Amino acid sequence: MKTEEFDKKFDKGEDVTAQLDYSKATRPGREQRRVNVDFPIWMIESLDREAQRLGVPRQSVIKVWIAERLETKAN
Repeated sequence: MKTEEFDKKFDKGEDVTAQLDYSKATRPGREQRRVNVDFPIWMIESLDREAQRLGVPRQSVIKVWIAERLETKAN
């Protein structure tokens, strides 16, 4: 399917999902980079207690808390 035809179908609200290759899809601004951070033992223990209470991994707690803090700074 040519680009023009795809665009027309999309603009009309037609289903174009069969024409998409999701294996190559990316989410701009969502790329990840690994970082290492050293925490004191007491902080790790506190993070682990909170993660266990929430039923999620420690990394999830850290990500959510940092994201919340950054969002409040941006506003």
